[in-house]
Amino acid sequence: MNKQSTSNEQTIQFVDRLREEAAIPMDAVSTQEVTKETQIIAIYGKGGIGKSFTLANLSYMMAQQGKKVLLIGCDPKSDTTSLLFGGRACPTIIETSSKKKLAGEPVAIGDVCFKRDGVYAMELGGPEVGRGCGGRGIIHGFELLEKLGFHEWGFDYVLLDFLGDVVCGGFGLPIARDMCQKVIVVASNDLQSLYVANNVCSAVEYFRKLGGNVGVAGMVINRDDGTGEAANFAEAVGIPVLSTIPANEDIRRKSASYEIIGRPDSVWGPMFAELAENVGTSQPVRPKPMTQDQLLGLFAASAVGRDVVLEPATQFDMCGKTDTSKPTLEVVYDEV
Repeated sequence: MNKQSTSNEQTIQFVDRLREEAAIPMDAVSTQEVTKETQIIAIYGKGGIGKSFTLANLSYMMAQQGKKVLLIGCDPKSDTTSLLFGGRACPTIIETSSKKKLAGEPVAIGDVCFKRDGVYAMELGGPEVGRGCGGRGIIHGFELLEKLGFHEWGFDYVLLDFLGDVVCGGFGLPIARDMCQKVIVVASNDLQSLYVANNVCSAVEYFRKLGGNVGVAGMVINRDDGTGEAANFAEAVGIPVLSTIPANEDIRRKSASYEIIGRPDSVWGPMFAELAENVGTSQPVRPKPMTQDQLLGLFAASAVGRDVVLEPATQFDMCGKTDTSKPTLEVVYDEV
């Protein structure tokens, strides 16, 4: 038998096998409910507004409710896990990755992920001051997480703690790359935290226009003093208030001492249980960011400086004693 005949026979056999496989009936599409679908939620807020405090207690309460939760700190301060672990800092992914790379060793889950009472937690970390870009550190950290199998982990919730008042692209990664299903903002009744919350809403809206799918699921009002600016902001941009945490001395003192108050048996337990329920069921929406003037309009004019008159500076102000008048800034060349 020549080579041509052999080749033709092999082709026929291959086609026959394909037909046999195609004739096998397919399994019916499952109509049962999905047993597990991970919700990846990015929480943003101004530095120091209490998002790490909120997340540490929220994740703890979720774990006590039987949920499998992974908390990932994405703030270079690395204070999320410190709050969860009673003030003790855990090795960051970036720091561990650098050490392992120098030693020629791979990074394992146990090197960067730690747990307490059912909550799994890790910190991305960041570069030392003046020695690198924090946003680039975030990107590098998530690249390593993907190598460790991030998309295969079977968690009910993955909570990402992001610094909101840094406009670097790395901190907008979950929104820009659709890495999360929804965003939650933490703010208070002050202009700066609401300015950051509005910027996050603007980022979500920007990427929605580019085809993104991430939405804002709501706001947590922390240190609420009852003045109402944060609630008015949430209503104006079209997002729900998921929880209102009061400005309370007991909360402040326990938070400062790294004490978890989001326990079922705590006096604050019902508040965090309600927050856990609202976070799980809240639906991401497309926000309507406010303009700067609209944002300022939430506050009294005397509080934000709207009654200040802008007085133009003069050349005399800039030069001091002598006033050199220049009718134009145009450069005039002498004729040749």
